[in-house]
Amino acid sequence: MADVPDPNVLASDYFQSYSVVGLLALVGVLFVAVAFGGGKLLRPVVPTPEKLLTYECGVDPVGEGWAHTQVRYYVYAFLYVIFAVDSIFLFPWATVFAAPGYGATTLVEMFIFLGFLAVGLLYAWKKGVLAWA
Repeated sequence: MADVPDPNVLASDYFQSYSVVGLLALVGVLFVAVAFGGGKLLRPVVPTPEKLLTYECGVDPVGEGWAHTQVRYYVYAFLYVIFAVDSIFLFPWATVFAAPGYGATTLVEMFIFLGFLAVGLLYAWKKGVLAWA
């Protein structure tokens, strides 16, 4: 038999590479534990009644537990996501458009895609969603 590798050598090489990953993970966990422990030891602890109140989003915790949030903020966030996806689609399109043989096809696809976005933006504008009152 010629040049048959020893299985014990292959297994030790395999587990040696994972031991490095495990050691690195252990060092990372220790680093975080030491940072949190040091913060707990060094921070001042002065509880007051005001500090123990529930606080969320700048709304004072007095009265009932319901605060009205305008839907307009969610619409703006949704429009941002739409146009972020648009930019993610535009950059690869620009590289494919430059490649030979893809010019007309990718140009038509992009105009269709931009048309859908334009219709959505026009709809939002006609509904008055974009007007900040």
